[in-house]
Amino acid sequence: MPRPKRGLIVREPYAGWIVDGVKTWEIRKHPTRVRGPIGIVSGGRLIGQVDVVGVEGPFGAEELAAHEDRHRAGGFLEAYAQGKPLWAWVLENPRRYPEPLPVPPRRGRMLWVNLDGVQWPGSDQTEP
Repeated sequence: MPRPKRGLIVREPYAGWIVDGVKTWEIRKHPTRVRGPIGIVSGGRLIGQVDVVGVEGPFGAEELAAHEDRHRAGGFLEAYAQGKPLWAWVLENPRRYPEPLPVPPRRGRMLWVNLDGVQWPGSDQTEP
């Protein structure tokens, strides 16, 4: 599995659910053109990776209630949406790393982080 070049910042418990394969849709206020492997970053650590394979939507918060088994966001969606449409980023091939890897700190509020500064264990350039 190739190493991701960018990481998506996700709060717990959602980040853990993504890399464990429990959460297969990440709900966001905008679609993404990103496809392929991305890292999942939580609490300043890269905890695993997943592939973004597509985007579904737009959805209203009430429509997403029927897909709770995919996004696991519960009642949070209504407040998050604030009456605006939401998008489901479709995730596949989750993998939790044996040990979380520190991500160099960045300033400001961000959605994505560049993973170039991550110190990957060992010398293999394709596997963490």
